[in-house]
This record gives sequence, structure tokens and C-alpha cells, in this order.
Amino acid sequence: MFNPLNFVRKTIVWLNEGISTKAKIIIALFVLMFMLGVGYVGYRINDYFENDPAACNTCHVHDDANKMWEKSVHQKINCHECHHASKKEQVVQMYRFAFLGQKTVSPRHGNIIVAWKVCYRCHWERDEQYPTAKPINTSRLHAKHVFMEKLECVSCHGYRTHQFNAEPRFCIKCHEDKAVHGTGMGELACLNCHTDRTKDLKPGRKKCLFCHGSEKIRQELIADGTLDVTHYQPDEKTIKKATKIVVPDNAPMQFDCYTCHKPHKSARPDWGNCLSCHDNILSVGKHGAHIQVMGMKCKECHKPHIWKISAEQAKKDCVKCHEYKDPKLFLGP
Repeated sequence: MFNPLNFVRKTIVWLNEGISTKAKIIIALFVLMFMLGVGYVGYRINDYFENDPAACNTCHVHDDANKMWEKSVHQKINCHECHHASKKEQVVQMYRFAFLGQKTVSPRHGNIIVAWKVCYRCHWERDEQYPTAKPINTSRLHAKHVFMEKLECVSCHGYRTHQFNAEPRFCIKCHEDKAVHGTGMGELACLNCHTDRTKDLKPGRKKCLFCHGSEKIRQELIADGTLDVTHYQPDEKTIKKATKIVVPDNAPMQFDCYTCHKPHKSARPDWGNCLSCHDNILSVGKHGAHIQVMGMKCKECHKPHIWKISAEQAKKDCVKCHEYKDPKLFLGP
């Protein structure tokens, strides 16, 4: 049986006894060069499988993963920066490809579900190699979902291979009861309304005015640079179609729009709900007569978003039913 140790011993004896010093030097140099060559080849092979996307493309030939990566915002990022496979897994895949003729990879190989800490390195800690990576340090949306709810980034980003922006209605996969109802809103992205600007992620008044307000307000929100406006702006057609409203600075109602509007239930407010806040209004002035006796709705007199009844409005609206009376008299003597 061949014994490597005996072979080495015999070789050393032969070198010491059978050849000249010059020959020994030549052989030693040859062995050294051979070892350096083997080491370099080993380094290059390891570097190829650890750092070269071409290694992945050996198996991922013309598949969706490769195609989508080439079109994605991560196209200049090495596959291995996000996906990690152990040496054993790499050897197994190479063996299957080289000797078993397996031209496609197995459904699971390596850590293909990218851990949130991999994304964190560029999008939170700001890796200098990738200065254009969008930071999420100030994003309440990510604070809520990643750090509080413990969701992995790939639960939303990359749910479809190498498509990193979550789809417009992706949130409904978890928030099943939060579909939006109403003309013009049914196809809006969730982040067309929900925003990083507010602590509870609900739409602030100005976020509603992105569509329903002026260009000045839109530019103000865009300048903030929150993720909802940088990635999920409604298109121009939707903005143009939206009903435009003006909320005066001195309007008595300064709360958020969703106090009255419930888009996950109905696009239009239930005007009967005014009494849930103004529960004593029926006993104030002539409100009881107008609402209970005449069956009028609050909005028939109080114009939405303005609410105050001016003398000019009363001269136009109140006279439809009776002669003009000073609005101040409506509240009683």
C-alpha cells in the first residue's frame, strides 16, 4: 500500500545522495513555483465562486433571477454581497453541475432569503461602497415593520425576485381588511396615503392634499423626501382628477381628514356622524328644528372644509327656505 510519508522520506534521501547542489536548488525552485501556482489557482477559484456574478450565471442562465437582477437597482452589486452559501453548499452545487449534468440549481441553496442585517449594512449603516443606497434611518415605516414587528426586509422587498420596491397594493397581503373603497382611490398605492411624516403612519392632512390640494403643497411634500413621495407618487392623471379643496387657515376644524373620511370603509363621510362629536348641538339654537324636524344634513348649511356660515352665504342659501335672517340669531338670543 502506498505510504505518503515513506515516499517523502525516500525522496529526501534521494535528493541528499543522488544529485548535485545545483540540481537541488532547481528542484526546490520548481516545487516552490508549483506550490505558488497551486495557491494562486486556488485563490482564483475561490474568488470566482465568492465574488464573481459569472459563477452564479453558470447555473442561472436566462432565468428570471438573472434577468431581473440585470434590470434592478442592484445590478452593480455582486450577487455574493447579499446571497451567501457555505463551502460545502458550493462544492455540492459544482459537483451536481459538473458530474450529474444538472443545469439548473436546486430550489434552495445557500442563504437565498437575505437576512435583514445584509440590507441594514447599506441602508442604515451607510456602506461607503454604495453611497446611493436609500437610507431608512428616519423612516417610521421601517421602524414599525422591521424593528417593532420583526419582519424581514424580503417580506416586502424582493417578494418577487429582485424587484425591490414593494408593489403598490402589497400591504394588503397582511392588512387584508384595509382595501380602499371609492371612485378614484381603489387602485392607489397604500403609500400614496400612508406616510413616514406622521408618528402613526396615517395620512396627515397635507398628504391628502397631495392630490386634493395645490401644487405648492405637493412640492413641499416632495421636498421632504420621505419614502412615500420618492417612490409612490400618484400619477398626473390621478392628481388632476381628484376633487380640489381649500381649507382656510381659520377653519374651525383643524383635525386630520380621516376623522370624517374613512377610505377603508367608504370614500364619502357619513354626515350623520357629525353628531357623534357634536352630541349637544341639537339643543343649541335652531339646530334641532333643522335636523330633526326638517331632516336636513349638516353639510347643507355648513360647507365641508369651511364650516363657518357667513352672512354672504346665508343670503344665498338660507333664503331658499325662508327670508334672510342674521346667522348669529340662529344660535339663539
